[in-house]
Amino acid sequence: MNIHEYQAKQLMKWYNIDVPNGQPAFNPEEAARIAKGLETPLAVVKAQIHAGGRGKAGGVKLAHTIDEVKFYASQLLGKTLVTHQTGPEGKVVNRLLIEEGINIAKEYYLGMVIDRDTAKIVMMGSSEGGMEIEKVAAEMPDRIAYEYVDPCLGLMPFQAKRLAYRMKFPDNVINKVANLMINLYTLFIEKDCSLVEINPLVLTTDKRVIAADAKLNFDDSALYRHPEIEALRDESEEDPKERDAAKASLSYVNLGGDVACMVNGAGLAMATVDIIKTYGGSPANFLDVGGDSTVEKIAEAFRIMQSDDQVHSVFVNIFGGINKCDVIASGIVAAAEKVGLKVPVVARLDGTNVKEGRRILEEAKLPMVHMAPKMEEGAKLAVELAAEVKAKKVAAEGKEA
Repeated sequence: MNIHEYQAKQLMKWYNIDVPNGQPAFNPEEAARIAKGLETPLAVVKAQIHAGGRGKAGGVKLAHTIDEVKFYASQLLGKTLVTHQTGPEGKVVNRLLIEEGINIAKEYYLGMVIDRDTAKIVMMGSSEGGMEIEKVAAEMPDRIAYEYVDPCLGLMPFQAKRLAYRMKFPDNVINKVANLMINLYTLFIEKDCSLVEINPLVLTTDKRVIAADAKLNFDDSALYRHPEIEALRDESEEDPKERDAAKASLSYVNLGGDVACMVNGAGLAMATVDIIKTYGGSPANFLDVGGDSTVEKIAEAFRIMQSDDQVHSVFVNIFGGINKCDVIASGIVAAAEKVGLKVPVVARLDGTNVKEGRRILEEAKLPMVHMAPKMEEGAKLAVELAAEVKAKKVAAEGKEA
């Protein structure tokens, strides 16, 4: 789960991490009122969307007067902001952060993620703040310093100071930076974060160390422990399909292609995505229905996959273990009855109750459903059928034009 910058900064403030004074605004008048209350010669108007690269996309404005704040707010609210993280479709700006300008002496980068290779949290720091960390890693890898944190000991003071020195902070602020790092680590642990990022972490001309930007991601599986974090969710920023799938206890990730996949088990789901690519197709999603599928759950999965014009075919690839093929087959039939099958469906069933599952589909005589005995044949057919549907759509649009 992701949250907005202003929400992340409020959490950081609770953990004694210095952030600029500011508040969220939802209309130009509110933005002007907040800026007036800051009583600073410079106000920053920042678009709030769940994506990085806002500054380069025109989503961050510097205002020297209250009228400028109001003008920039009216320009940004309702605008579709396209950044390198949003994709070409962009994201609509529904809220802003209005905060005080700060006198920047130097910008740094500070981040924290879970490193699966070492099973530890790794804190990363760089003197090259304000840049995309991926670009720094690719072009200047020597500018990134790492500290791996023992989960039993936590981030030790000597590690924090060592990282601060390697980031080339001045000697007279090392203790401030180290304290900030320890507070940030405490936030990471106590709130079950999966990622923390401050870019830039700013050293001001008066020697303050401030989180000028903030990004926090949280482990979805731990949200039940943090209702205060769950309450920060902005559903308008989330993919509607992924949101609906989560409510139905389905593991769904939109991949942007046109061949939808419905699979049981994460390993088989990844293999299915790979084999669709092998046959020249473009996977629309990662969808793991899990081991506790019901007829209703399968029908809901079909509704979600077909909820827009993205999908041109569906590949159902099931190897029944705990999941039973007859339940999957009954779910496909129920989907046809309840939500309709808008695109061709290729079903490859194997494993527990496979004969009964195939019998159910054969007797249902659904014209949109095609049986495939093997995974390879099913993937190939699903890709071919998607291409046919796409070609027909293009031809139909050409006639209408």
